[in-house]
Amino acid sequence: MGYAYTPGLKVTDKMLITKKRILPLKGDVLVKVGDKVKPDTVVARTLLPGNVEPINVANILGIPPEDIMDCMLKKEGEKVKHGEVIAKSKSFFGLFSSECKTKTEGSVESISSVTGQVLLRGNPIPVEIKAYLEGEVMEVYENEGVAVSTWGSFIQGIFGIGGETHGEIKIVTKDNTEILTDKLIDKNCKDKVVVGGSLVTADAIKKAISLGAKGIVVGGFSDKDLRDFLGYDLGVAITGSEELGITLVITEGFGQINMAEITFDLLKSKEGQMACINGATQIRAGVIRPEVVIPVKEDVHKKEKTEEFENIGLTVGYPIRIIREPHFGRLGKVSALPPALQKLESESSARVLEVEFEDGTKAIIPRANVEMLEE
Repeated sequence: MGYAYTPGLKVTDKMLITKKRILPLKGDVLVKVGDKVKPDTVVARTLLPGNVEPINVANILGIPPEDIMDCMLKKEGEKVKHGEVIAKSKSFFGLFSSECKTKTEGSVESISSVTGQVLLRGNPIPVEIKAYLEGEVMEVYENEGVAVSTWGSFIQGIFGIGGETHGEIKIVTKDNTEILTDKLIDKNCKDKVVVGGSLVTADAIKKAISLGAKGIVVGGFSDKDLRDFLGYDLGVAITGSEELGITLVITEGFGQINMAEITFDLLKSKEGQMACINGATQIRAGVIRPEVVIPVKEDVHKKEKTEEFENIGLTVGYPIRIIREPHFGRLGKVSALPPALQKLESESSARVLEVEFEDGTKAIIPRANVEMLEE
């Protein structure tokens, strides 16, 4: 029988999820192994060096660079306040003077008598890392961070924007085919993770932000609306750092695409429970996918049944999504895996599979044009 490995998205009702929460620089870890944590629990913190601001003191005072040391009122390492005079020069027998004031608060990093510049280092920037999940600290990395584990449902998306957040799941569409419009968003969506069907409109997102919704999980989104929403064209980069007031997770792709029924049914069965979502996406090497995690209270030390989650590649009966035209976005199951290469319309040869769509029709698809839905 034909056999191939194909990329896939996880849609799992229950699995052990572990997330490493690591500081950008070494700092202090505030929890220990075995501690129970909530999504907002701060597990580690550190101080990042402040921004550097160069000041051309020699130019401001109108003196040669080599004379800067005689005019400085502050030495290297000394603290300065915003608007404080750090250098002063006098001219014409002391009748006239020039001053150089700071535009930031921090300390004097360096003074150069070659360039006549002074570098000011802003105050350290505090950084806190939160647990993100509701679970238990399984491992501590000294001065760096922790690993937090929880049992729960896990759903991967295709694309997302916005960072980590959490809220109670609220289903607002009748089924996975309905469009999420602004009429379905009301004051009851405040602090909720709103779940829609096939598409979310730009007006719905704006209304959700104004009412204080935490996130939106939906099948599709228009690329034009995305561009208008962000205010710029999104290139090949990592998303998730956007500060738009909401996190968006797209489960299927761009355009009006019905959310996979297994995904919608799973979210619907968890309505009212807390979901932790993250829109961070990277679509090049080192793939990062947006995700929805729905924690359940269960012993994280219980062993996971590896056979349930072992990826053995495509097999007959496996659920898949088509990721290329002319059947882009359609869902179905593998009905046959011909082992021999077959000639395509492009006259190239490739390994193919037969897919049976949800309406019972069948089609021959190149294996590279499908994505597995890992249940």
